[in-house]
Amino acid sequence: MANIDIRGVSHSYELTAPISSPYVLVFIHGWLLSRNYWQPLIQRLSADYQCLSYDLRGFGDSQIHSTQKKLVSTYSPTSYIEDLAILLEKLKISSACLIGHSLGGTIALHGAYKILDIIKAVVCLNSGGGIYLKEEFEQFRSVGAQIIKFRPSWLPYIPLIDLIYTSTQVATPISTKWRRQLLLDFVAASYEAALGSLLESTTESEVHQLPQLVSELKQPVYFITGTKDKIMEPKYVRHLGSFHSMFQDHGANVLEIPECGHLSMLEKPDTVATYIKSILQ
Repeated sequence: MANIDIRGVSHSYELTAPISSPYVLVFIHGWLLSRNYWQPLIQRLSADYQCLSYDLRGFGDSQIHSTQKKLVSTYSPTSYIEDLAILLEKLKISSACLIGHSLGGTIALHGAYKILDIIKAVVCLNSGGGIYLKEEFEQFRSVGAQIIKFRPSWLPYIPLIDLIYTSTQVATPISTKWRRQLLLDFVAASYEAALGSLLESTTESEVHQLPQLVSELKQPVYFITGTKDKIMEPKYVRHLGSFHSMFQDHGANVLEIPECGHLSMLEKPDTVATYIKSILQ
């Protein structure tokens, strides 16, 4: 792990050895997660591509200290892309493919739009949307805000709580190691970042903007979904994917993984790696 200053906040990242390939794979994690969950996928891809994973501001090891909270007070997808643009510049990465999970997929799509001279392709895992359902979103925002407000530090140490916490997230069992890591990152996430990214990424204008954004992207954009994803159902992934020009080829840019939930990079890393390799050939 290494650290780099981005707009006054120390960001943690990992960069594998250089490889002779057209671009660097840049992995962007989802809400309340961290760069850790990309390890199984990076192990399968780093022989062919240089891989960069990092913790978004306020998550994982990229924590915001009290003296830094006023430096960058917004947690919108656009703001996170400004962080990423600085990271790529400092690491001298001039050609990249963004791979984003869930909220990270939304950030990746914004990245392809904002820094199109560097971003050559996008792969979204368990990421979709573009349909604003007022009551459902208001409930989601309210429940989410309450969940992150009351997060006892001792939560990861309650027996079997990891099974309960992941029950709605996965369709294929994952190891105890990853279930525990999910709880640790959930507890560690900065309150400001967790709440801010939740509220700023789920506004009506932000949700409605996504389809238009996807429709304007010229780079290849792929969507990978789990058939049993209860958090981002496949129908919403296909909906967002349908706005890209590649969808006209019989939905060729939307790929499904059977018996897979919301954490495809942990549940089915071999399948995800195979899809990504085929996409990038």
